[in-house]
Amino acid sequence: MTEPTITPELVAKHNLTPEEYAHAVEILGRTPSYTELGIFSVMWSEHCSYKNTKPLLKTFPTKSPKILVGAGEENAGIIDIGDGIAIAFKIESHNHPSAVEPFQGATTGVGGIVRDIFTMGARPVCAVNSLRFGPITNDGNCSGTGVSPVQLDAQNSSSAKEPVNASLDRRDACPTTKAELANNRRLFSGVVSGIAHYGNCFGIPTVAGEVYFDKTYQGNPLVNAFCLGVLRHEQITRGAAKGVGNPVFYVGPATGRDGLAGAAFASQDLTEESAEQQRGAVQVGDPFMEKLVCEACLELLATGCVAGMQDMGAAGLTCSTCEMAARAGTGIEIELDKVPQRAPNMSSYEIMLSESQERMLIVVHKGREEEVKRIFDKWDLPWSEIGIITDTGHMKVRHGGKLVVDIPARKIADESPVYQREAIEPAYIKEVRAFRLDGIADCRLPIEDLKKLLAWPSIASKNWVYRQYDHQVRDGSVVLPGSDAAVIRIKADSLPVSREDREVSEGNSLTSQPSHPSRDTFSEKLIAMTVDCNGVYVYLDPYEGGKAAVTEACRNLACSGAIPLGATDNLNMANPHKPELFWQMRESVRGLAEGCKAFNAPVTGGNCSLYNQNPSGPIDPTPTVAVVGIVEKPEHVTTQWFKDEGDAIILLGEAVDKADPIFGLGGSAYLQVIHGQKNGSPPRCDLEVAKTLHTTLIGLIQSGLVKSAHDCSEGGLAVALAESCISQLIARDTPRLIGATIDLSSVGRASSRADGKMEDGSSGASPHRLDALLFGETQSRVVISCKALDAVKVVERAKLMGVPAIQIGKVGGDKLAVKTAGNEFSAPLTDLHDAWWNSIARAMA
Repeated sequence: MTEPTITPELVAKHNLTPEEYAHAVEILGRTPSYTELGIFSVMWSEHCSYKNTKPLLKTFPTKSPKILVGAGEENAGIIDIGDGIAIAFKIESHNHPSAVEPFQGATTGVGGIVRDIFTMGARPVCAVNSLRFGPITNDGNCSGTGVSPVQLDAQNSSSAKEPVNASLDRRDACPTTKAELANNRRLFSGVVSGIAHYGNCFGIPTVAGEVYFDKTYQGNPLVNAFCLGVLRHEQITRGAAKGVGNPVFYVGPATGRDGLAGAAFASQDLTEESAEQQRGAVQVGDPFMEKLVCEACLELLATGCVAGMQDMGAAGLTCSTCEMAARAGTGIEIELDKVPQRAPNMSSYEIMLSESQERMLIVVHKGREEEVKRIFDKWDLPWSEIGIITDTGHMKVRHGGKLVVDIPARKIADESPVYQREAIEPAYIKEVRAFRLDGIADCRLPIEDLKKLLAWPSIASKNWVYRQYDHQVRDGSVVLPGSDAAVIRIKADSLPVSREDREVSEGNSLTSQPSHPSRDTFSEKLIAMTVDCNGVYVYLDPYEGGKAAVTEACRNLACSGAIPLGATDNLNMANPHKPELFWQMRESVRGLAEGCKAFNAPVTGGNCSLYNQNPSGPIDPTPTVAVVGIVEKPEHVTTQWFKDEGDAIILLGEAVDKADPIFGLGGSAYLQVIHGQKNGSPPRCDLEVAKTLHTTLIGLIQSGLVKSAHDCSEGGLAVALAESCISQLIARDTPRLIGATIDLSSVGRASSRADGKMEDGSSGASPHRLDALLFGETQSRVVISCKALDAVKVVERAKLMGVPAIQIGKVGGDKLAVKTAGNEFSAPLTDLHDAWWNSIARAMA
């Protein structure tokens, strides 16, 4: 096949700048071949090189005595959880592929993150996801009533004629059209189906997640997939091409043309034209094949014959070869004629850049090749010995008897261009900070507003989603989807079989017992996990929003009885070349970093997904963070729903932040749904206050005093109370509804005038507004319940620790009844549950 001539136009099509191309020529000392140009393109894409984000990522805390494999070292981070056991976990995105082909984009997102885990030597035991879509209903979403001047007066970027953020554009002030709703529902349905298909077929429980709907994600959904696996310390596998002379094996299904240059596609703006052109960049997944590959690889690792292993994910064979060689400081030579191919006449370019799924590259200790062949033949999987490890430091690729690639491995893998982008605070931020509640009437129909909030898809029950997932396979799920955080058991059969276990079972061991804890003596561990990010908060104040994302995740863990171990992040951002957008990214990372430091949750790795924007504008900055924690004892596991009639209900934390001029209503679900506004500085996130709350809550839980705990987040106190009454399931579709009688009369005094002002004429913008009390989203608050006899003890202990605490009611009845200084209202739980439980199903019907 004749390769095209390298021209400036061809270089530009590969998303390389003239300067980057000149650097590639300098590295090679010659003009690159077409295949080499493709390799530079994918390896120097943002997806693989982090060239625009490396300076920011260096600010994350990444060290801890418990970290065994840290951020940037390998395909996933690994943390010690005691007794010689460790967990590997990571989150990654598949946003652009899911926008083009939602089902396949989501399936291969799950498949890719699962491979990142078992390539470390860990057995994958659970999955989590974080999803964002355009609206699926026309409720809320700033749909034309009371739209703020900030939303109407878009501030243009200094470097482009498009708005700095989609939510500044006039599209946010208009109802979603029927065509847009239909497309959003199609993307939502396709992504959820894809996640369910891959996870269910592979046999891994999807135990937690989050789903938000906002116009900013219309046409550019976010699909972030997380996986966690388990292994012994000595089973950690490195992705390094060690041992000169060692053979290199390709294992797994044959290479096709699907997924061609997917990493490069993920590193450019998403337009209708690019989506259509890059439809072939979306991979096709086969979960049954991946299950076989996983089991075969784990069995092979137990033989001790593996010197290094890496999956062929982004950039396919290209990334796995050059990265493994770079990590080991070696060279690697492969022969493409030996690579299994399922399409005829594939070019060198296609074979090297294909992202066909479920493939692994394994370096084997010389002389032990037959073990690879035997095990992969046993699992009926293709294998091929395609190369050898050298001492040249170069990645060399031969095809058809010709040398088609010769590139210094470390130069292309570790020495990509790094940019320090300009950051400018967008003009809209000043208007956001100046926003006040003047002219916004206080809440007059609290029950109606509560029902609207409970039915808003971003708050409503996600049962339509998680009922499609098998969240109990392998019988390790302790807390199922629907509470603040998922909790799973790390059981003896969660661990991969070790080399010593294998020798004992085959009768080949010189000792009768393995040196590590056996499955018979294994002590189970309890691991909690959650994923969080309020993109509206981050848009309105990236720094505070970044802190809030970490804080809410850690608060969710605390409500479940867990102490944080570590975090993994997914920076879903727009175009870094635009200074205002890069400022959003920089400030949100600053907030994330401070949050992770405060809660001793070091970042073990993650993913950067930039260029998330469609022709209508960029997404809200969405730095998703997943935090993993450990629950010390089974009796400490706590869930969010109320338990028994007569229990006391206590609010930990300030009911309303009086120092906040808009009292926790900035960026709130209440403002968005009831008043059609996406505006105002979000609630302040004081990390010291949050740490004190979490420590106090964990102490109360470990003392056996807490029966339920639920954090106050979107929708505020009223939504948290309602969810505590209606969120428990007795069976698959059978709720357990248990009411509550709440007295907030000593907490706040509602205004009684339609303009929101008090009877004495003072400003309605006061801590006594009813909407602020019920629906404000002041940070660091948790609703707990305990035995009535323990209520005084709990309140006093909290206050001694410096946490405001007050008993606000008791559990019981069949309704949620609330009394404030000037109002009394109630609603049957059946009505609240119907609005919350069935909202998404009705929208998708």
